[in-house]
Amino acid sequence: MITDSHCHLGSDRFSAEERIEIISRAKQAGVSRMVTLATSLEDIGINLEIADDPMIRAAIGIHPCDVHNAPDDAVEQLAEFIGDDRVCAIGETGLDYYHPAPDGWSEGDYRKRQRDFLIQHFKLAESAGLNIVIHTRDKEGRESFEDAFTIYEKFAGRVKAVFHCFISEWELAERVISLGGMVSFGGVATFKNAELVRDSVKRCPAGSFMLETDSPYLAPVPMRGKRNEPAFTIHTAKVIAEIRGESIEDLAAHTERAVADFFR
Repeated sequence: MITDSHCHLGSDRFSAEERIEIISRAKQAGVSRMVTLATSLEDIGINLEIADDPMIRAAIGIHPCDVHNAPDDAVEQLAEFIGDDRVCAIGETGLDYYHPAPDGWSEGDYRKRQRDFLIQHFKLAESAGLNIVIHTRDKEGRESFEDAFTIYEKFAGRVKAVFHCFISEWELAERVISLGGMVSFGGVATFKNAELVRDSVKRCPAGSFMLETDSPYLAPVPMRGKRNEPAFTIHTAKVIAEIRGESIEDLAAHTERAVADFFR
């Protein structure tokens, strides 16, 4: 049994008719559980509807690239859904310094709003007894990671964070894990030129990471360039097992324990 710990089944790149087939293909491929993530107030409804399937759960959050569209009380509105049994975590939230500030925003103000929203998400996660899914991305360097990590340090021990779609060096993964957090690996780990992340894959202790697709984005080899979907988690799992020198069964066993530890 393998879990796709991060996918966006509510994306408009999946039609309602296709979703049924996509979920079926995932289960046939051995991906028996999925976590679908909302990234705005507007797509919470569709993600919760998808999570009516007993093998799918939803995480709710405001993506950092959407904070300029979200109302000031957006995270307060998220709190209304915390009691829903289909909700298993807070996120996707985080810091995105890759994309430029939208029209009408200075770079400084845009990044500050992202940090403010991330802090609010952490506070919500703490009060709800849930863990949090973090996105970080930079054009160069690692400023978004450092800023997100600094915020995480203030909540460590009370909230566990996963830095999803992790593509960086072991030093950063080790810092997250040492703080009690996790990372998750997706299709980038299958790319031959992704030496940093492949080294992190090899070094991460069992139980400290999960598998994901981030579908519909970043499909793994041999599906690279195609629209990603949860069934493709199996391709990433096979490569990661090979990198780590372990069987797919052993990888599945300890990543499933990590999933059970992280999600409600």
